[in-house]
Amino acid sequence: MVKFTRGMWTWAEDTVINWAIEAVKSEAKTSSIRAVVTTRHIYHRGDTLNTPSITFECSSPLPDTLLLTGYHWKGQTSSNLDGPVTWKTDTTLTLSTTTLSAVIDTTPSNFSVDIRSYGVPAPTSISSTPSQRLTRLGWRSVGYVKQGANDHPNKAMVDPDAGKRWMTFQFDLAVGEKVYGLGERFGPFVKNGQSIETWNEDGGTSSEYTYKNVPFYMSSRGYGIFVSSPGAVSFEVQSERTTRVNIAVPFESLSVYLIHGPSPAQIIERYTLLTGRPALPPAWSFGLWLTTSFTTNYDEKTVNSFLEGMQERDIPVAVFHYDCFWMKNFEWCNFEFDPDFFPDAARQLKRLKDKGYKICVWINPYIAQESKLFAEGAEHGYFIKKQDGSVWQWDWWQAGMALVDFTNPAAWSWYQSHLSRLVSLGVDVFKTDFGERIPTGNTVYHDGSSAEKMHNFYSFLYNKCTFELLEKELGKNEALVFARSATAGGQRFPVHWGGDPMSTFEAMAETLRGGMSLGLCGFGYWAHDIGGFEGTPDPALYKRWFAFGALSSHSRLHGSGSFRVPWVIDPSGEADVVLRTFVHLKHRLMPYIYAAAVRTHSTGVPLMRPLFVEFPSDPAAWNVDTQYMLGPALLVAPVFSAEGDVQFYVPEGKWYGVIDGKVRKGPAYVVEKHGFKSIPLLLRPGAAIVMGNERIARRAVYDYADGVTVLVNSSTSIDTEIVLPDSGKAGEAAATLRVTGRGDAGKVRVEVLSGAVKGEWRMRVAGGGKLREVSAEGKEVVEV
Repeated sequence: MVKFTRGMWTWAEDTVINWAIEAVKSEAKTSSIRAVVTTRHIYHRGDTLNTPSITFECSSPLPDTLLLTGYHWKGQTSSNLDGPVTWKTDTTLTLSTTTLSAVIDTTPSNFSVDIRSYGVPAPTSISSTPSQRLTRLGWRSVGYVKQGANDHPNKAMVDPDAGKRWMTFQFDLAVGEKVYGLGERFGPFVKNGQSIETWNEDGGTSSEYTYKNVPFYMSSRGYGIFVSSPGAVSFEVQSERTTRVNIAVPFESLSVYLIHGPSPAQIIERYTLLTGRPALPPAWSFGLWLTTSFTTNYDEKTVNSFLEGMQERDIPVAVFHYDCFWMKNFEWCNFEFDPDFFPDAARQLKRLKDKGYKICVWINPYIAQESKLFAEGAEHGYFIKKQDGSVWQWDWWQAGMALVDFTNPAAWSWYQSHLSRLVSLGVDVFKTDFGERIPTGNTVYHDGSSAEKMHNFYSFLYNKCTFELLEKELGKNEALVFARSATAGGQRFPVHWGGDPMSTFEAMAETLRGGMSLGLCGFGYWAHDIGGFEGTPDPALYKRWFAFGALSSHSRLHGSGSFRVPWVIDPSGEADVVLRTFVHLKHRLMPYIYAAAVRTHSTGVPLMRPLFVEFPSDPAAWNVDTQYMLGPALLVAPVFSAEGDVQFYVPEGKWYGVIDGKVRKGPAYVVEKHGFKSIPLLLRPGAAIVMGNERIARRAVYDYADGVTVLVNSSTSIDTEIVLPDSGKAGEAAATLRVTGRGDAGKVRVEVLSGAVKGEWRMRVAGGGKLREVSAEGKEVVEV
């Protein structure tokens, strides 16, 4: 926690804050404004001496976006693009775009910055006016902070860097305003009242520490704040000042982007214009991933017994994953299969590939001292070093391990060369584990980067290096990683999974909160360890978690010290049925899921999204954290109890149960009991989705346009287009349909606008209290 004050009037112990008080110089350039602000009122010329100043700049580098920069000792160049209009009066300095304005008050002793929006009000605003204040940097809101620093001139000249220094911005929060995001966070979904440090840690999922820290938050008032800093950022969200979000960085300058929506989806789209959109994962990756788990045996007999067992039970597996011990003990990473378990790794992998399985192997960015690669890496300077030039080593994971220095282009290529060897053996994807345990003390990078700024950013370079190698070797539309650590921009290299939860219902719920918070930061595709990682799930938890996992973006069975195949967890055989039911359900939903995934790739809006992303005008949706929307049309409410009791919220309208055929009418909270083969999976009012042909939907990849079922919820009038993706051509459409209807029991029409729907296909219409159905073959227009 970084708290600089004790209440409103006093500073924390051994703390000095130089607040921006009075603008003494202001200028309006072509597309930016700038003010030099003193930290005390200037009564006469003598007050200009021995007075620190803060320079504040504002520009608009992108539409609907402001860049706000404050600095003490060193400036930071602002983006100067055409578009915004600036002007200056005797009392204000203004930058205005078509949707936003920033107004700096330049009257004596009254420095502040007002941020206003124009056009559409925020979804949760009670104001009907098209102009409203989004937020404000008001009294004592921009400051330079010193702790443990002696300001006496003589001592300062001897040790000018003594103590700690920060820049801080403190943004006002309106009444009822809520804050979300800040990366993968497992605590309360609404961040108000929390102290948050964006510093990657290997902390599991049951604490304030997290693997994926992103200095971006979204406000229910219609804007987002992105702090442009790769290092540690401190957020006090109504936890220091109860009317503010206090942001602090341990540097001499602070830059934030304020992104206007006003809708949550628009905020995410504009944020990902700045930081990047996720690549589109290959369609096969949406199938089921299976591993023998962390410390269990990986020999061919064991692997085959599990894959054959899943096949016998008609539970299709798309990817088999080898975790850490595919390499020899004490030698991670040497990127060589342990010959004691894999006497002929190339042939073993080929046998799996010939059966249609994709192969994933675990890696990390560390090279153990016993690895054959250690001496080579040390000799050529491929590792992070200490100031004396020696290799930075420690024992906390692998004995004497070093860390690959990805700022060194030669090290980057060297690391990729070893991954390339594995791809040539048949490896399709790498689980890029770790990347959080990155040193900051006595640390030197090849390119001279600051160790503090590299701590989080290291994960970006690590995953980028791996992802780009796979793109080069396998093709642009076949590359993906399975990553644990990340920071801002890391969404460009999917897929990410939620780390190491316990095997409990509570951990299942915190996992969902973490995934939704991460998704709000532009991470489009996400997975988790079904059943939890630590411990062994009991049969009930395993079956409930699998229903949730199958209806997630990506689905993986994995654990720590226990096998995770269903017949081991639940000898009764019921888990076999549950897994088969939900794997086949996901496969049938692939025409819808993959189309939604393509849309995520183009917009950045996550495949799994909180309810308020789709229903921002519904106040209740902003408080829901135990359910989610899977794409724009399907509501999923995981069951967090062995007994099957579940309470969930449905927004306005009649929602159709895809599994049970029942209708839930909202807005309302619904309480139900579900068996293990059921979960609330509801089709949105006025929505239509395409489900694949049950006969051919045996895997995640099949012809999505052959023998489809168009499922329509016509409880309200409908007019929508559906894109049927081409499973063989990433991002392309096999057909486009238009669904129109008058609502409820009225006539519904499906028209094929482009492409073709093959074979016999059907339309099922839920509305008017009954399900109506019609079959067609080769027709371009169908009505029921």
